[in-house]
Amino acid sequence: MIQKEQPNEKKIAVISSQTASLCRFRMDMMRGFRSFGYQVIAVGPDPVEEWAQKFSLHGIQYYKISVERTGINPIRDIGTIIDIYRFLKREKPTKVFCYQAKTIVYTCLAAKMVRMQEVYPLIAGLGSVFRGTSIIEKVLKVILTLEYKLALRGSTAVIFQNNDDLTAFVDGGIVKREKCYKINGSGVDVEKFFPTPMPHRPTFLMITRLIKDKGVMEFLGACRIIKKESPQTRCILVGPFDTNPSAMSAEELQDYLDDQTVEYFGEQEDVKPFIAQSSVFVLPSYHEGTPKSVLECMACGRAIITTDAPGCRETVIDGINGFRVPTRNTEAIADKMRMFVEDQSLAERMGQAGRRIAINKYDVRKVNQDIFRIMKIQ
Repeated sequence: MIQKEQPNEKKIAVISSQTASLCRFRMDMMRGFRSFGYQVIAVGPDPVEEWAQKFSLHGIQYYKISVERTGINPIRDIGTIIDIYRFLKREKPTKVFCYQAKTIVYTCLAAKMVRMQEVYPLIAGLGSVFRGTSIIEKVLKVILTLEYKLALRGSTAVIFQNNDDLTAFVDGGIVKREKCYKINGSGVDVEKFFPTPMPHRPTFLMITRLIKDKGVMEFLGACRIIKKESPQTRCILVGPFDTNPSAMSAEELQDYLDDQTVEYFGEQEDVKPFIAQSSVFVLPSYHEGTPKSVLECMACGRAIITTDAPGCRETVIDGINGFRVPTRNTEAIADKMRMFVEDQSLAERMGQAGRRIAINKYDVRKVNQDIFRIMKIQ
């Protein structure tokens, strides 16, 4: 149970609909808040007994709310708003940082109800609903746009991870330009993620939740092409199955395991050993905020193949630290993979360039300093 503090204490709540992402993507930022003398409370949907100790190791408290990451269920969504309202009313944080669609909308609405003055939502990438073309996705986009527009009126500033999303919100009349700030993704710890020797044979790696919007089917298809041409090539897939509507099924993956197209290692808490085994990282995603996995692999000196899609395109200078390919294009991915198979020194050269970009642009310390400036942390 979180102890009730005095209202005037410096306190920041960081709210997400995925508890694991608070650890993976926001821990450096939260530790930074603490260095400025703030009490920090991480807020997510998973059990306290599972997560409280992990956060407490860093001097951070954990509070559970009920929130579903996907789908629309009015009764449960109202319950989420009530949960967040009760949390804000009880804990009285001086600042709130929130990300992911549902927690942004419902936190901003609850903050209005308790008359909170400082709320900082982060748009960490627009999902398939926002850029989908089906009738259902178009209807959901209209609903989500209205929710964002209503909710973000009460925000202090709105933070974006790429220019495409910022432009979409401003041009769509969702938020005023003067409220918007752009940062370079979540950043990467360039001291924790560092170059290691390249493997002796071409090895392609993808780290992702197994959802089709991440381009996992295109990756597997390209791997199958390359493995037939060059059987000594390794292809590695790391990441969990997911409940997203576009999730890949275990049966679909099994087909690629049976013919040894890919080696699958499931969800891993530490991805560095797998990056060390690879020479090229592949992320053919249809849309991202700024992909953390790409930044980690760049910091480790690995070349990148990714798509010319929002969030992805900003991480790669085409032909310098990797290649950009069109979305949903298996053959284009295979063409670029083939270049690395035919010239193994290419991965080394591009990986070195990626490491320099990671240090100069994506160092988590620089990214967090931008966040602290926007949030007036001092």
